[in-house]
Amino acid sequence: MKDSRWDLKAHRSSRPIVVAHRAGNDLVALRQAERLGIPIIEADLRLFAGRVEVRHLRTLGPVPIFWDEGRLAPPWMPRLLLEQLLDEAAPSTELLLDLKGRNLSLAARVAAMLETRAPACHVSVCARNWRLLEPFQGLGGVRVIHSVGSRRQLRALRQRAAAGALEGVSIHRKLLDPAIVTWLRAHSALVLSWPVASSNEARELAWWGVDGLITERFEAIAAAVASEETLPQTA
Repeated sequence: MKDSRWDLKAHRSSRPIVVAHRAGNDLVALRQAERLGIPIIEADLRLFAGRVEVRHLRTLGPVPIFWDEGRLAPPWMPRLLLEQLLDEAAPSTELLLDLKGRNLSLAARVAAMLETRAPACHVSVCARNWRLLEPFQGLGGVRVIHSVGSRRQLRALRQRAAAGALEGVSIHRKLLDPAIVTWLRAHSALVLSWPVASSNEARELAWWGVDGLITERFEAIAAAVASEETLPQTA
């Protein structure tokens, strides 16, 4: 089967691509992003009662009450499972699976599921807790992306990069400047940044050389990226 993942080599000499942040958490949003031609769609994974659920909402420990960012959701809320998301995503879609929390069992279950679907399944896996990425090293069809959300993590990434090139980095926009982006591009095949909420932010990151823009406003940012007047070509 032809590898449908985003072609890194081609896009290193063109405009950044748009990653639809959290669009994989809901099948309606997934379809919307796919209709717009968004090549990478992000989804959040959590382990609950032995199942890999696709949601950003947290639970109160073992209690099935969902909450996040000041809002609550009822326990009877429909829950999307990872296997359903993998079945529903279009063949041309690359999923960026963001592993949440610290439970190593989550990583083991996801890796086992992806291994049974290789080579037809092409995904990227990211996590702030890098121990969760270990089961995916060398797993066919899976790109491993180190998420960086603090300066402490950025320092740790520099140490890790000294041991060899990285497949990918997803880094908070507040940590970036032109020099850091240049260093990241020299040590990682893929540099993504989040959150991107405006065309001005997209323009700045594009000038610096970021490969991909992670945004919840994927329709607007995709339109901005496509506009020759709004964004430059990256070198």
